[in-house]
Amino acid sequence: MTSVDRYVVVPSGAPKPLGPYSPAIRSGRFVFASGTIGNEPATGKLVPGGVEAETRQALTNLVAILEAGGASLAGVVKTTVFLLDIATFQAMNRVYAEFFPVDPPARSTIQVGALPGGAAVEIEAVAAVSG
Repeated sequence: MTSVDRYVVVPSGAPKPLGPYSPAIRSGRFVFASGTIGNEPATGKLVPGGVEAETRQALTNLVAILEAGGASLAGVVKTTVFLLDIATFQAMNRVYAEFFPVDPPARSTIQVGALPGGAAVEIEAVAAVSG
């Protein structure tokens, strides 16, 4: 068996995981970011304001995670967005578009029955490493 080029990404500017998983894994030229919710890094609590505020914070957390792994939003090739209520899609999408204004990545959006910590949205991503 050969060893795999793989290491755990531990960002300083994002909330700690809520369970036994890594915030992201860098393998080769890609960073695979776990789903992140709208938790404020300092408190670990969900930001108030509903799906728009949570989407903004989740994507801000995602930026910190990707940067710790040597990637950025510009390198994101695929996201998956999990919504507690698909009726909030347009509100989430408005904020999402602020973070990906040009050539957005491929994306799937799925309604789910529940999310960790009572979140309204969770976002995961795969990004190519910069440079």
